[in-house]
Order: sequence, then structure tokens, then C-alpha cells
Amino acid sequence: MVNDLRRIHRFCVNHLVYPLVLSSLLACMLFAARVVFSERWTYRFLMWNLFLAWIPYLCSELVALLHQRFPRAWWLILVPSFLWLIFLPNAPYIITDWWHLDERAPVPTWYDIGMLAMFAWSGLFLGVASLNRMQKIIREYAGRIVSWLFVFSTIAACGLGIYLGRFLRWNSWDLFSQPWEIIADVTERFAHPRQNPGAIGFTVLFAMFFFVCYLTFISMEHRQEERIQ
Repeated sequence: MVNDLRRIHRFCVNHLVYPLVLSSLLACMLFAARVVFSERWTYRFLMWNLFLAWIPYLCSELVALLHQRFPRAWWLILVPSFLWLIFLPNAPYIITDWWHLDERAPVPTWYDIGMLAMFAWSGLFLGVASLNRMQKIIREYAGRIVSWLFVFSTIAACGLGIYLGRFLRWNSWDLFSQPWEIIADVTERFAHPRQNPGAIGFTVLFAMFFFVCYLTFISMEHRQEERIQ
């Protein structure tokens, strides 16, 4: 029993379960308190967006588990890896929910700022953690250089995905039901960048932001590993 608890604890520490769950729970508690106080379900979309942000993290953990148990059976990780990729933009997407910030009596604006910040942090943290997990797996398969090319391309895709969700209102699952319509929308805007500077600028801006957050995360992780060694 004690050994089982130790293994669970070690897993939670190594996989960042404690801080991820804590930040998500705090975000949910802030939302619940707001509902009780205001008797309104304003900002309820934050709960759904946070749920979507957990999907890529869980997919990355499944990929890691399959890779650990069947290291040579690379085809087993293709489906969860694909699901991870198409749902990953939902994690940093919550940052754009600041778009909805407004004075909404009787709840003070400072409370909504704090609540939105907690949801945004939780989503961003989930995205960074899952990307780091996937990079480590790619590095084992293809080496360090390829793993960083994977990170760059994934973050660029995230920037595009956030734009598609915020302005064109596409969802991750629309890739299954309306793939050609999404491709047409992307082609229409990015084939003529001078006519759509906002699309290019938004995509690049949020991709850069996500990249800086990721670099910060892995820098702290490397520093912690050096202290342990």
C-alpha cells in the first residue's frame, strides 16, 4: 500500500499533476464563487475551454505511456498524437478569452481579471506541459534537431489554430466534418497576406508568445535537473 502511494506520488510529481490540477481547481472554484454571488452563469464558456485544454495533456500522457510500454511500435502513438495536435490550440486559446472582459455588475472587474488570469494560466500550463512531453518522445525517436523542428512547427500550427478559433469560429472537431472548408478559409487569408495583415499578425504574435512561454518552462526544468545532479 505504501509503495503504491509512493509510485502514485512520484508519477504526479514527474508529470506535473499536482500544479496542473491545483490551478484548474482554483479556476473552477473562482468561477463557482462568481456564479453563487451573481446568480448568473456569465463566463461559463471558460469551463468548457478548460475542459478542452485538458484533452491534449491527456493525449500526450497516453502517447508517453504507449511509447514506454511499446517503444518499437511507433504506429500505436499515431492516433493519440494526431488528436493531441488538433486539440493543442485549445490550451493557449484561453488567453484570448480576455476578449470578453467587461464590467459585469455586481461582480467587480478585478475579480473577473483574476478569474480570467487563472483560467488562462491553467490552459497555457497544460499546453506547455503536453508539448514538452511530446518533444521528449520525438527526441527519442528522431534526435534533438528534429524534436526542435517539431516544436517550431507545432507552435506555428497553434498560432494558426487560435486564429481560426477566435475569428473564424472553427473548432478542433470541425477538421473531421468540414476539413475542406477550413483549408479554403486558411488559403483565402494566407495566400494574400497583404489583404489580411490581421490574420498573419495574430498568428505570428500568439505563436511567439507560446514559444517564449515554452522556452521559459524548459529553462526552469533544465535548471531544476542541474540542481538535482
